[in-house]
Formats: sequence, C-alpha cells, structure tokens
Amino acid sequence: MKTTTNSEQSTLLVSDNPFLQEVVRQIRAYDHYGVYKSWTNELVLGPYVISKQQKREISLEGDIDPATKLRILCFYRAVASLIEKETAQLCQVIVDLNSEGFGWALVWSGRLMTVCRTLRDAHRFGFDSLEKLAAQGEKITQSGIEVVQRFPEVARF
Repeated sequence: MKTTTNSEQSTLLVSDNPFLQEVVRQIRAYDHYGVYKSWTNELVLGPYVISKQQKREISLEGDIDPATKLRILCFYRAVASLIEKETAQLCQVIVDLNSEGFGWALVWSGRLMTVCRTLRDAHRFGFDSLEKLAAQGEKITQSGIEVVQRFPEVARF
C-alpha cells in the first residue's frame, strides 16, 4: 500500500484540476516582476486557503488588502476564462468592492450576465482547502457555461 503526503496530494489535485490550473495562470499573469516564477503552483494557490480560525482573526476594519482584491479578481478571471474556452464567447470580468468588503463580482459575455455574485466580508476571501476552492470555482464556472448555452444569441451580441 502506497501512501501519499499532503503536499503530493495537493500537487496531484492542482495538476489534475483545470480550474486550479487556470487560477495559477491568472495569478502568474499579474506577476510583472517574476516573484512567482520559481514558486510551485501549490505555493501560488496558498493564499486562497484560509482556515475558519484564520478568517476570524482577519480584521474587517479598514480597506481591503490589495493582495486580497487581486485574489478575488484572479478567481473570477479564471471562471471567465474557462467559460470562454467552453463556449467560444469572449467574457469580461469586473469586481467592485467598497472599503467595507461588500460588492459584486460580475462576468458577462456580450449582453449576457453569466455570473453575478454578491461579495460579503471580502477581507476574508478564501476557502478551507484547495478541494473547496476547486469545487466552488467549478460550480460557478459550470453555472456560467449553462447560462451561455441557454442564451447563445444574447452572449454573441
């Protein structure tokens, strides 16, 4: 019986999951100074994994950290990218947050709103594990794909 370590499981998960791979691509696209060049994909995704205890320790006072805003944007850009790949329709993303951490994440194609998510407590944006990050991203992506497939003429406009 062969056992795998937690890091080996994470490596397998990231290498086998298109959504996690796309999040990594989106983050690396914003790496203008090459900081993440030598980092593993799991290390790049590390800031998305935040335990419940860690979330409780994050203050909701003050403005949202720019790194957190970028994580949110990269998450939804990964969703948009996978919707584009599946439907061949160009998607755009906007994330609008106020200083209190409330706002919207919108993904649209043509005149069609494919994903519309209300964001609360954006200061604490994260997931309990890479598995939950992947599952949530895949769920949102699949929902957006279904909307485009249901109304293709609106998405093409």
